[in-house]
Amino acid sequence: MSFLRWAVVIVPLILLLGFASGLSVPAGNQNAWYQALVKPELTPPGWVFPLAWTALYILIGLALAMILHARGAKGRGVAITLFVLQFALNLAWTPLFFGAHEVGLSLIMIVAILALSIATTFAFAPIRRGAAWLMLPYLLWLSFAGVLNWRIDQLNPDAESLVPRARTSQML
Repeated sequence: MSFLRWAVVIVPLILLLGFASGLSVPAGNQNAWYQALVKPELTPPGWVFPLAWTALYILIGLALAMILHARGAKGRGVAITLFVLQFALNLAWTPLFFGAHEVGLSLIMIVAILALSIATTFAFAPIRRGAAWLMLPYLLWLSFAGVLNWRIDQLNPDAESLVPRARTSQML
């Protein structure tokens, strides 16, 4: 399958899964618990997050498509496995943070996502250098999100009990 065919399948799939995770529980400004939290000064306006994640999902989808296209490349299986692991954790972060209100566990998870994403980037580099470069904005955003998560944890020691946890999904 050519790179373009991989990209036409993978990028929308990554976007769909990312958006599904975001819609699984009320998030951002639609979440009463999140609104009640004391947020760090460097928290961007709410509209930034969906734009940033859309761009990042497109970039990492393209990176994965490049690796999937590299049939027979040494280390390809490991690179794909690392990508799937970090992306699965990425998808689980939103329900854990916004739905379960587990700020501390979310911080541990984002550190794991970042570590696996760094490993993924290093695994991508010898296969397709461009794929590794496409991961860089994602790594930077994950680092920033980790700092936000850490500061929210510091500023809200009682975060888990501010409002009741989300019990229902917004998914149809």
